[in-house]
Amino acid sequence: MFGSLRLGKFFGIDTYVHGTFWLLPLFVLVGGVAGGNVSGAAGEVLFLFSLFGCVALHEVGHALAARYYGVRTRDITLYPMGGVASLERMPEKPGQEVVIALAGPAVNLAIAAGIFVGLLGGGVALPGSFDPSALDAVDGFVVRLMQANLFLLLFNLIPAFPMDGGRVLRAVLATGMSRLDATKAAVGVGSVLAVVGGVYGLMAGHFMLTFVAVVVFLLGHAELAAVRAEDSRWRWGRSGEDGGAIRVIDVRPHETFSGWVWDARRRAWVEWRDGVAVREILN
Repeated sequence: MFGSLRLGKFFGIDTYVHGTFWLLPLFVLVGGVAGGNVSGAAGEVLFLFSLFGCVALHEVGHALAARYYGVRTRDITLYPMGGVASLERMPEKPGQEVVIALAGPAVNLAIAAGIFVGLLGGGVALPGSFDPSALDAVDGFVVRLMQANLFLLLFNLIPAFPMDGGRVLRAVLATGMSRLDATKAAVGVGSVLAVVGGVYGLMAGHFMLTFVAVVVFLLGHAELAAVRAEDSRWRWGRSGEDGGAIRVIDVRPHETFSGWVWDARRRAWVEWRDGVAVREILN
């Protein structure tokens, strides 16, 4: 129902805006018009686009750090809840995962620092002057953008897997345990934080926070399932090297993705590459 609009290539990476993204500026615009503040609504939409430009740069930070370690990024897609850099894989080395995870927040820090320096040069960055409502429209807009980047920095560092802070937690834990166990622990911490945040959002009437908590909870468990499948694939692959049955299969494409899927009918792990099943590992 909702397609994606291709914006172009940034640093050689295809960047898209998902169709659902446009519901967000539409909601802001309609709300402002209904309240009789058309100019204010237009300003909020402009701020929203500027903020998501920073979100896109955040994802580019992840992608460039991944590229440094030889990991390709398929694309970057912007959604109403944020952006996603679709990496082909996450490095197994914990140190590399930490660098990739922190590269995104580092971009937000750099943007906020750059804005702060600009405000200093413009004589705006004075004690007590960071209240956007006390500034003119342009300076207030810029200050809000700086504050929003600081918020993105701190929010993404919350140790709720699969957010950036959660990935750092997983990487740190993986130095002393298996990747699967580290993922289980990180997802457990993230699930607790998501439940607490979701309940608080319901009680305080912050329903967007509740929605974000639900998304974090579901994505965390989805990635845990993927890591479990990867771990099983590795185990069966090792068995295959020792004489187990690994054979190429020829079937029609099932989904447009690459990865391993458990086929209950065959009782086998099936590897898909770009929507094509290429082999299976029998149980």
